[in-house]
Amino acid sequence: MNIFQFQDKILKRLLQWSIGSILVGLLMRFGGKFGKNLGNQFITWGLIDAAIAVGGSMAKRNRIDHMENPGRPEIHAKEASNLSRLLWINAALDVLYIIVGYFWAKRDKGDGVARGNGLGVIIQGAFLLFFDIFHARNTPDIYNE
Repeated sequence: MNIFQFQDKILKRLLQWSIGSILVGLLMRFGGKFGKNLGNQFITWGLIDAAIAVGGSMAKRNRIDHMENPGRPEIHAKEASNLSRLLWINAALDVLYIIVGYFWAKRDKGDGVARGNGLGVIIQGAFLLFFDIFHARNTPDIYNE
């Protein structure tokens, strides 16, 4: 698998997660304050992830369209390096999201609002942490293709 196919696979997976998050979030909105706020986080993160997936796909296509020869090994090496770096940076940010979600949830006043929002951030951040680390560790080593 070349680096562009790998990028497509990641973006497709992220879009699938985002659609699932939005749908589950909409169902959660039928609950009490806790469920509504948890659902709000799932919907919000789902929309953001969908925008990243669609925007990332468009950006990748634009980069390829402006390359003289996108099949060159040095292009694949640069793309792989950039993708891996981006995924590791995102993983570090995911840890911050989880921490913020934890402190948000702890601020709950007994009505479930802060707990629902905080838990939503923790769940989304934890998924993204796994997602980013998994894909960073599995970025194709183009030198051994």
